[in-house]
Amino acid sequence: MYTGSLRRLIDEMGRLPGIGPKSAQRIAFYLLKMPEEDARRLAEAIVEVKEKTALCPICLNIADTGELCPICADQRRDTSVLCVVEDPRDIVAVERTSQFRGRYHVLHGALNPLEGVGPEQLRVAELLARLDPEGVKEVILCTNPNLEGEATAMYLARLLGPLGLVVSRIASGLPVGGDLEYADELTLGRALEGRRTLDAS
Repeated sequence: MYTGSLRRLIDEMGRLPGIGPKSAQRIAFYLLKMPEEDARRLAEAIVEVKEKTALCPICLNIADTGELCPICADQRRDTSVLCVVEDPRDIVAVERTSQFRGRYHVLHGALNPLEGVGPEQLRVAELLARLDPEGVKEVILCTNPNLEGEATAMYLARLLGPLGLVVSRIASGLPVGGDLEYADELTLGRALEGRRTLDAS
C-alpha cells in the first residue's frame, strides 16, 4: 500500500517490541506530521544512545561509554551487599523502593534451557570475579518470580553457598490490596513461607 521511505519507516516501527502493524502505521504517520526539527532531535537521540552508551565495567548496568554507572560511581553505596538482577530495568524497580543501598550485578537474562540460555550466556563469571575484591558478604538474588527466575536463583544459590556468603532471595507473596481467592497456589504458598511475627506492643 505504501512505498518508499514511508513503507520503510512503518516496517522499522513494526520491528519494535509491543508494536503491531496498526501501531507502527499510526506512529509513522505521527512522525510524518512532526515538525522537522522535532523529528531530527528524535533521530539524533536514537543515534546518540547507540553511540554513547555501553555496559558499566563493574556491574554491567547501562552507562555512558567509558564510565561507571551512577550507582557504581557513588562511593556511599555499601559494597558488602550485592543485589543480582536479570535486567538493567530491574535496577530501576529496586531503586524506586529506596530500601536498598548496596551495589548491583546484572546477569542480562535468566536460565532458559529451551531457548539455549545456560550459565555461559549469563554474566555469572563476572559475578564470581567481583566477590573477593569488593568484600561482598551478602548476595541478594532478585530474579523474577517465574520458572526461569527461580531456576536462576537456585543455580546461583548452589554456586555461591559454599563460598561462605549470606545468600538471600527476595520474598514473594500477595500484592497489597489483593484478595486471597484470586491468588494462585505458588504465590499464596510463598506468602505463607515468608510470614513474619507481628509486634503487638
